[in-house]
Amino acid sequence: MAQAQGGTATEEQDTTSGEGDQTGRSQGEQGREEAQGPPEPDNSAAQKNLERPSAEEIYQQVARNAKQELKRRSVSLAVSGFTGGTFMGFSALGVGIVLAMLGNGPGAFLLSRTLYPLGFIVVIIGRSQLFTENTLYPVALVLAEKKELWNTLRLWAIVLPSNLAGAFAFASLISLTHALSPRIVQAIAQLGTEAAQVPPATVFWSGVMGGWIIATAAWMVSGSHSVTGSVMLIWLLTFVVGAGNFAHCIASSGELMTAALTHQIAWGSYLRWLGPAVGGNVCGGVLMVTLLEYGQAIYGRAIEGQVGPS
Repeated sequence: MAQAQGGTATEEQDTTSGEGDQTGRSQGEQGREEAQGPPEPDNSAAQKNLERPSAEEIYQQVARNAKQELKRRSVSLAVSGFTGGTFMGFSALGVGIVLAMLGNGPGAFLLSRTLYPLGFIVVIIGRSQLFTENTLYPVALVLAEKKELWNTLRLWAIVLPSNLAGAFAFASLISLTHALSPRIVQAIAQLGTEAAQVPPATVFWSGVMGGWIIATAAWMVSGSHSVTGSVMLIWLLTFVVGAGNFAHCIASSGELMTAALTHQIAWGSYLRWLGPAVGGNVCGGVLMVTLLEYGQAIYGRAIEGQVGPS
């Protein structure tokens, strides 16, 4: 009986000793962890997000944007397109205000064009529909998925008239009301009068340049990681459109419509300008950006698959 009790006491001591050793080890490990500090966070995902995206990754983002837009109902596209057309009037408004204040000298011209990107920034960052932007997104998707062709044509058929209706609303607001000083209205109308005097062939090729630059801006925004970066990209590229006086079928429409509503040009002159401008913008956006960037992304991937990554 005494031996049994002794054995039990010994087992309890061993158990207590084992628990003490485990507690000691746990406290020791905790002390070392506290001395070393918290574990380092895994920044691999965050670092990847900061890396420059490849052409294929930008294309995939463009295709995703296109699928989202093509799924929208016609009414939603029309409302968004009308909104985009009215907001594009901010470009003419900014330019007109500076010209009304400073005149038409070279310095005033260049300074006024720094405000030309306003409409594009509001529309693109605000995700309103803009016809020239849609020469990139859905067309890039159609190149990979031919079934989306009719949806793309549907989108164009809705967005272009909606954008023009929005531009007309803007032109009516500034022309038929006392919302702006007559000097500013006259400055905007003068821009439209000058645009209407350009020969159709020049308007077309100017539109090609304008469409090329705007579609390039949309492509690069798709690869941007921040709103600030997107704004800077849009501003830089659309400033070139304004400084070069390249035709843009929506931004310039507000100016020409203002000239027509104030009886400085005939509506027929506006329509003769609009056709080549639309055609040039489409060719510039589709042929010079979408096809080239699609080729870079898709065929570049095929070559890399054959040769191997660098």
